[in-house]
Amino acid sequence: MTDRLRLVIFDVDGTLVDSQADILGAMAASFAMQGLDVPPREAVLSIVGLSLTEAMARLVPDLPVVLRDELVAGYKQSYMRSRLDSDTRQTSPLYPGARDVLDLLSRQSHTLLGVATGKSQRGLDALIASHGLEGLFLTRQVADHHPSKPHPSMLLAAMRETGVDPADAVMVGDTSYDMDMARAAGIRGIGVSWGYHAPAALTSASCVIDRFDDLPVRLEELWRIAA
Repeated sequence: MTDRLRLVIFDVDGTLVDSQADILGAMAASFAMQGLDVPPREAVLSIVGLSLTEAMARLVPDLPVVLRDELVAGYKQSYMRSRLDSDTRQTSPLYPGARDVLDLLSRQSHTLLGVATGKSQRGLDALIASHGLEGLFLTRQVADHHPSKPHPSMLLAAMRETGVDPADAVMVGDTSYDMDMARAAGIRGIGVSWGYHAPAALTSASCVIDRFDDLPVRLEELWRIAA
């Protein structure tokens, strides 16, 4: 046991929840509204985690900015409509072991939890409510208020809000954007192998885990190194 506060910050899409069905559906609907062919599945999943504006810029860099803005608006509209028409617990389910590990960490008096996501505040709040995760995350950093990953703004804000030093903070995520963001913020990153980027792409990670159940042990190892 330690009296030093630790902060574990989670990415959401591809890390806590498998939201690819909702993301691919909203992207397809948005492109259809503009009469455009939707990019390939692999291309769409490769930009998950970025802010929507940055994601569209990478997906369709040759389109005019005004049209990309229309795609962003269409995506938001389609995504929120799907929240009303479907059960998020089915279309964006928690990954196996996620809830148990979140509950375990939240019961540790020295551990604080947070999220840093490319989602909007509205989208994150809806997801948290649908999965009954209210009260678990002390700090919630979203795309509405920060530059896109891998800019470190989200993590720096999370540490300011919680008063935790970089040596006692860890980012958990599935993409290179998450791990590069962690490095830019001066904290360690734990990559997960079940998300939308291949483990080989997580070059900035301190380690990569294959199961959620492995996270508590890995965290304790990193805390011991930092002690």
